[in-house]
Order: sequence, then C-alpha cells, then structure tokens
Amino acid sequence: MTTDLAQLKDWRFSIDNEDIAWAVFDKEGTSTNTLGRRPLEELGLIIARAEELARTKAAQGLIFLSGKEKNFIVGADINEFEGFGSESQVIDSIRQVNDQLDRLEKLPIPVVCAIHGLCLGGGLELALACHWRIADREEGTRVGFPEVKLGIFPGFNGTARSIRQAGAMNAMTAMLQGSMLRANVARAQGLVDELVDTHHKLRWSARRAVLQKRKSKPAGFLKDRLRQWPIRGYLADQMRAKTKAKVREEHYPAPFRLIDLFDRYGGDFRAMKSAETRLFAPLMVGNTSRALRRVFKLMEMLKAQAPKSSAFKPLRAHIIGAGTMGADIASVCVASGMEVSLQDLSEDQLRKALDGAKSYFRRRLKSKTAVDAAMARLIADPKGEHVPRADVVIEAIVEKLDVKQKLFADLETRMKPGAVMATNTSSLPIEDIAAPLKDPGRLIGIHFFNPVPQMPLVEIVRGPGSRQDEVDKGCAFVTAIDKFPLVVKSVPGFLVNRVLAPYMTGAMQKVEEGIAKEKIDEAAKAFGMPMGPIELADTVGLDVCLHVGEILNPGSNAAKASKLAEMVAAGKKGKKSGEGFYKWKDGKPERQERTYNKSELDELGRELVEPLIRECQKAVEEGVVSSADLADAGMIFGTGFAPFRGGPLYFKAHEARPATLASVPGRQAAE
Repeated sequence: MTTDLAQLKDWRFSIDNEDIAWAVFDKEGTSTNTLGRRPLEELGLIIARAEELARTKAAQGLIFLSGKEKNFIVGADINEFEGFGSESQVIDSIRQVNDQLDRLEKLPIPVVCAIHGLCLGGGLELALACHWRIADREEGTRVGFPEVKLGIFPGFNGTARSIRQAGAMNAMTAMLQGSMLRANVARAQGLVDELVDTHHKLRWSARRAVLQKRKSKPAGFLKDRLRQWPIRGYLADQMRAKTKAKVREEHYPAPFRLIDLFDRYGGDFRAMKSAETRLFAPLMVGNTSRALRRVFKLMEMLKAQAPKSSAFKPLRAHIIGAGTMGADIASVCVASGMEVSLQDLSEDQLRKALDGAKSYFRRRLKSKTAVDAAMARLIADPKGEHVPRADVVIEAIVEKLDVKQKLFADLETRMKPGAVMATNTSSLPIEDIAAPLKDPGRLIGIHFFNPVPQMPLVEIVRGPGSRQDEVDKGCAFVTAIDKFPLVVKSVPGFLVNRVLAPYMTGAMQKVEEGIAKEKIDEAAKAFGMPMGPIELADTVGLDVCLHVGEILNPGSNAAKASKLAEMVAAGKKGKKSGEGFYKWKDGKPERQERTYNKSELDELGRELVEPLIRECQKAVEEGVVSSADLADAGMIFGTGFAPFRGGPLYFKAHEARPATLASVPGRQAAE
C-alpha cells in the first residue's frame, strides 16, 4: 500500500528525476522547527514511504533538509512536555519516536542529513539516526544537546548514538555541559561527517553523498576504548566529581542520571538505548525539569519584551564613562557586532578600557582576525565627537544628579532624532535626571549588572514620562547584544536591587544575632543560591550595600547605626579591601569549615529567602514589573535565584500548583 504524503502540514516530500527523495522540514506557522506530535507523526509517514521506495527500488536515497532560514531543528516542542502526567506516558511516547528512528537507521538506501543553522536536542538525535551528516560552516550553524538545561538528557537514543559516533569523552562532555558546538568542532568529534562552506552547497553535497552511498563510521578504536570497562568506570567517577563541583545532585539530578546511564550501560549499545528511556522518564515528570522548563519560557518572555515589529536596528552605540561598567558595556556591544565609541575625560582610563576590551575579545572571539575586527569597531572618543552618529547613547558616569542633568542637557542638542538616550544609573530616579530636558519623555534607564559580560539581565527603566516607543527601542537594543530586557518602573532599587536588599539585610542581621556567617552562606547555597548572602555582600562591596540601603530607606538612621556602617567606617569594605565579613586571600574568602545539620540548613535557607519573596510580591503589587512571571524572571536572570525552584513566587506556591506560567499568585498577562 502506497503511503499518501500529499496532506503533510509540516514537511514537504518529493522525489527528483534522479530518484532521490527529499524531506524538507518546514513547520507550519513558526519560524523555528521543533519536533512535536504532528511533525513526528508526519516523519513516521515519510519513513514508511521511504521503506516502500527502497523495497521497490524506486529511490536511491533520502535527504533531510530544513525549510527555515536559521535552523534545522532546535529540539523537541517543550510546550507539549506539560501533557505528560506519568512516567508510563513518557515511556510510551518516547518508544514510538525511537522505533521510528530505528526504522530510519535501518533503511537500505543512503539517508543523508544536511544541516544549516541550529541542530539541537531531538534535531541532532534525528541527524544521528541518518547515515551521513553534512553541515555548513556558517556562523549560525551549531549542533548540541542542551537537554541538561531543562533538567533532562537526550531521550531519542541520542546518548547511545552520540557515544557511538563521537566517543565517550566527546559525547558525554557535550551532553553534560549542554554546549552548542560549531560545525568544525562537531566534525572533528565525529558528530558531523562532512563540511561545506555555505548552505548553498548543501543540496549538491547531499546529492553526491547519496549517489556515492556514503555511510558514517563509528568512533575509532582509541575513542571506543573509553567506553569499555574498567576505563568507563574510572571516567564516570571523574565526571561525577566534576559535576558535583558545579551542582548538587538533589538540585539537578539529570547530569548524575546521565553519568549513571553511561557507567552501567555505556559498553552495550542496545542496552544503553533501552535503559535511556527508563532513566529519562522520571526526570521528565520530576519537579526540577518542570521548573527549568518554566525558566526557559520565562526567558522567552523576556526576549518578547522587544517588539518583533520594531524597525529600530541599532548599529552604533556611544558610551560615556570608561570606568568598569562603561568599559564592559562597550566591550559587550562591540562583541555583538556594533561599532562603539567610548568617551571619558581621562585618557588613561580610556587606554585601560581598551586594553581590557582586547583581553575580553581574545577570550570570547578566539581568532586574531575576529579580535582585530572588534578592536577596529571600538573607538576612543574623549570629546564625544561620535555622539551625532550613534543609535544608542548610554551614560555610565558618577552617581551625581546635577552632573547627569548637565550631561543630558548637552546630549539632547547633539543626538540624532530617533536615537536612544539612556542612563545606566542604579540609584537616581529617571524622572529627576530628565527634569531639565526639553523632551524628558525621551530618557530611559538601561541598567546593567556587574559583571556585565556574565549577567544576562538588563533592566529597562521606565520613568513616569518615558515614552513607550523609547522603552521598546531600549528593549530592542538589549536583545541585539544578546541580553534579556526586563521593563521596570522607576522606583528606588528598581526590581533586582530592591528585592535583594531585604534578603541581604536579613542575612547580615542574623550574623549580628550570632549565627555563623559560614552557616548562613551554606544554608543559602543548600537552598540553591549561587552564592551565600554574606559572601555576596563582601563581593559587591559593603560600602555599596550601605549606599543602597540608604537609597531604599531615605532618612532612616538604622543603616547608619548598624554593624555594616561600623565596618565601612573602619575601611572593611569586603573583597576589594581584603576584609569585610570575611578575610579575603587570593580572591577567595577564608572560611571556618564546619559540618551542619541538613534539616537546620533547610530551615535556615527558607528563612533567608522569605524577605526576598515578600519584597518580590510587593514589587508586583506596586507595578514595578507588569507580572509575577516577569518578577520571577528578573530574580532568576538578575540574581541567579535557584533556577530549579522556578523563581521566588513560583517557589512560594509550587507545592500546591504545577510549574506553568500561570502558576504564581498575582500573575497578570504580560503586555
């Protein structure tokens, strides 16, 4: 019986005059290809048709391509993950897909996968079931397994197939890190078989691969030895140790279950494929994966703060102030492809900023050509001569209202129409800075966090008079430099600093009450915070903490009379002075190592975050952000609040509700 493929919605299937079958994945109504229920059902029909064609010798081969401009397949459709209520449902669904991929792999005709753009997760698992994989060398082409970031690991037998093709070390490292590999790296490791210069050559190369009956070879003898016992057990122990140094098993079980899978079954291809499904299912329905999938959706929500219809495409930025923040903002903008002029009264400061930028480019861009090109786009501009050319102008100078007001009054006369006028202030109200301007509605805040290169969140601060189109352009700029914009109201501390303050203050009060600072920090980390609040205070600077406290509580004498004020007055400012709550040596705090009762740490950890949660809820109620979801997103991406908890407001409610975007109290639909 001939399989009818005329009614496919997400795939296009055709046979050319050389009897080569072409399957083009072009998911209906989206800009990205994801493997959901319907695309997988249609893939099954395509495989069935290919089996018929092979049986009747009516086709020489099958080639998979993407119909999208920037991606092959970005993975499974995580929106459908929420439909799994039990492990048995997961197992049944996964086995159906794996049966399809097994049939694909067993086809007697050559099966070729031609990759352009992102080939991730389930997309790479489909590619690994093909006989030959070709990728282009274009900048946007990447392959990888990001599943661990969603609290799972590859479930379409990608664990076994990747180890077979790339060897244990390469494959396990890729899966445990969730990294995206350039095409040349993937080729060197064995995940890809052939490279072409551009996507324009993919069709021709794929056709040639079919006609020449190309078939990928598994990893060579040396790589394959690593998955044999006893070497495999040694490798697994090393992987566990490295993983434990980064995350706790009780917080993030997925990488540890992946290592268990490799340890027990990595030497037997069939056994590993079977065991993969059994170990995968509990993770999929577990709390950690639910929360991390929610975090992924929150990230997409932040990206959506920039209107897709915006015609604003920033190409040039001008940064005023070459101190740590200004220099880092300039470097990040340049690394994202922009031309940046950097202004400062001090030539020494400018020279230092340019030297620091070059070091950053070397770490991030790697090649000398790319570093040289980046340095050519970074222009020292002590007099601000490039202001009229800039699409975005950001001020990052001293936190003095009169100085900022004078600067922006001058900028207003020199900036081109339509350019973004922004301040990086962390403490002054936008409306106060804008007050002397002829057009105060033009000014917005673009508040970066330190260190700029590492922190993904940027607050877009809307003053009472700031115009929506300026806010939208600010969001567009932030997404253009690969950061996440969060629109916040102009209030003391905005969102992140406002919510962090009571958390850190409460922790410092516990130190004054006699609780060991080491215990406090350990309790916070046991809860899932990336750093304890006392160590964080020392790292930020105790003088900065004191200053923030005074901003958030103007006129209060409590901060001035605290132990914190006494320490600052004595020159103990934390890490930068060598002593704060901790003494610092070689950039690390000296601790008294002790073992604490787990239940006590759990209780203390929840006590520590309670003020943070309360303040987060108040910020939502007062409209600092437009929804509870955005408040959670701000705290996860702006402070590192335990991602596996799903956000502070979700954590407060998550025992009673599932991890969805509508699961937190006070949620409003984001505009």
